[in-house]
Amino acid sequence: MSLSARQWLDRIRALPLDGPVRIMNVCGGHERSITSAGLRGALPAAVELIPGPGCPVCICPEEDVFEAMQLALNEELTLVAFGDMLRVPVNVPRSEPRSLEQAKAAGADIRPIASPGEAVAIARQDPERPVVFFAAGFETTTAPVAAMLRQGVPDNLFVLLSGRLTWPAVAMLLESGAAGFDALIAPGHVATVMGPEEWQFVPERHRIPAAIAGFTPESLLAAMYSVLRQLQERSCFLDNCYTQAVRAGGNPTARRWLDATMHVADAKWRGIGIIPASGYALRDACRAHDARAQLPSYADDSRKRVGEMPAGCDCARVVLGQIYPDQCRLYGAGCNPRSPVGPCMVSDEGACRIWWSGGVRQRRDVAERSTG
Repeated sequence: MSLSARQWLDRIRALPLDGPVRIMNVCGGHERSITSAGLRGALPAAVELIPGPGCPVCICPEEDVFEAMQLALNEELTLVAFGDMLRVPVNVPRSEPRSLEQAKAAGADIRPIASPGEAVAIARQDPERPVVFFAAGFETTTAPVAAMLRQGVPDNLFVLLSGRLTWPAVAMLLESGAAGFDALIAPGHVATVMGPEEWQFVPERHRIPAAIAGFTPESLLAAMYSVLRQLQERSCFLDNCYTQAVRAGGNPTARRWLDATMHVADAKWRGIGIIPASGYALRDACRAHDARAQLPSYADDSRKRVGEMPAGCDCARVVLGQIYPDQCRLYGAGCNPRSPVGPCMVSDEGACRIWWSGGVRQRRDVAERSTG
């Protein structure tokens, strides 16, 4: 019989915790569930939950957003993108459009969509007009894009791909020697697609307890209890606390489609730099629908702060778990959901947006988190 959230909390509170325990929850969806359920306040004071690098909008390269904007502004085409991407700011003079939303207001044909199927439908409505699908996201978003390509798309549909893998950012943190966490909660939806095996390196290579969780308080608390027990018992393994959806090997069809249409490549993460083997790129078999191969390039490396976060924005440090959202210099002081400066305040999976929506409205002026 499965336990309730209250029962899991009782079990966690009964653990004899010797000192502070830092648990990183990688996924933005996890952070949203944790905040909306008030789990931080319900856990023992010794348990510290750290938002991690699981927001695709937050880490989407600034250069890719700029490229999408310039294509929409300068070419006779329609650009479609997932809704969150429309408000992500780029680094250009204030006299120019600074987001896809502002480019749309300036006259570009830019439309928000919720699924790859909508991109296909828009392309079929006007076969003579090029449609560019700016596809940014992690594995769970990129797999449907792969399925779309594998199943066949209209000749006038092109993909500007900005897909990323989740686990390499965690690997980079752990290999840096300054990860700043003692245990890890891995994203259940990614493991559903790619398989739990991708996260095995955390306990095996780094001797850090890990658990895969779903998005209910019960699943998250079960995963927290698991990693806390592992720390207590000085054991390290990967625990699957989302057995309803996560199976060994993941989704074989999704993985097959990803492999058929894309390959893994070194990739940029905004404000962080290049992380090896952390991105998806279209294979030559998809070249006819690759926007980078078929359309003009508007890359401009002469721009100030190319690839960086906006001036004064600490989103990169928030994404890496080095500071909490309300420790950003701009949090609540010029950066809020109505007027976002950094990408972490844009997306529903951005830690800053989540904390603001959860009622944290004041910046706290304290030293950054310890990574000891």
